[in-house]
Amino acid sequence: MDMKAFLKKYNFTIILLAIMIIITTVVLSMGQSTMIGVPNLNIAMMIVLVAVGLAAGLLGGWIGTGGCSVMLPVLHFWLGFPAPIAVGTTLFAVIFTAISGGYGHFKQKNLDKRVALWMGGAGILGVIIGSWLFTFLSSKSALLGFIIGIVFLWPSFRMIWEGIVGYKNSKSSPGAPVSPPQDQSIKGQPEQLSIFGGIVGVLTGIVGLGGGYALVPGLIYLFGAPVYITMGTSLAIMVPMAIVGGAIKLAQGYVFIAAALLLAIGTIIGAQIGAATIKKFKPYTLKLIFGIYFLYVAIKFIGNFVGVSIW
Repeated sequence: MDMKAFLKKYNFTIILLAIMIIITTVVLSMGQSTMIGVPNLNIAMMIVLVAVGLAAGLLGGWIGTGGCSVMLPVLHFWLGFPAPIAVGTTLFAVIFTAISGGYGHFKQKNLDKRVALWMGGAGILGVIIGSWLFTFLSSKSALLGFIIGIVFLWPSFRMIWEGIVGYKNSKSSPGAPVSPPQDQSIKGQPEQLSIFGGIVGVLTGIVGLGGGYALVPGLIYLFGAPVYITMGTSLAIMVPMAIVGGAIKLAQGYVFIAAALLLAIGTIIGAQIGAATIKKFKPYTLKLIFGIYFLYVAIKFIGNFVGVSIW
């Protein structure tokens, strides 16, 4: 790919990335590099945060999630962020990931606008309710962690199961598609879409995950959505929920802005690399690996709540 073609293909991403770098530089120059209860934001920590965002973006590009499932546990367990701040910072960071990925799918027309509007609108209301509930849980880190752990069980079981099934299918029918062809539309009445979007929004407001972990399987299995439309529609739904939820968390004082921006820079780059390299990996292998990782994270959160320390 020559430079002209590269710039044409990634012009929006390059512009968004440049804006993010400028904003991050301004924030850091204003002294916004510390926050009570979190590690100091030195050069090493900045590099780590960008790397974590890069890994989260890769995951999003490979299996269709916003990457929150990687960022949140890393911030909390391995970088020492208190659970409420890890939740707020992660949700704020995913705003830019969803915008970047969602724009790409919008250009390719890989989204169902009707579904995105109904679920996104109900999701906003759900995020507001979830954010209100979050104010009662923020002072109860162990309980908040327990809820996060329970939420993590869903994507972990789903990914492990799909990974195992995909592996078996690949062995029994080499070269055959894992799933049969699908109707190229997303079914569902407005009230059904709204209820599901509202539930995901409530969880987003409480646990700070962008919603891809629930939206992707929900759209596929509950509403019969084709995979490629699911990815774009999921990201489009996540944009308003992340913006509203991130703004509320910022107003509540649970967002470490500099850290969130550094994570976002990494996710924007990682998402593009993931999208460009997805065909080099077998989807069931990635799902199995990350499913086991998410199960470990869920057990760790739940273990902390019941007083069992898990390394």
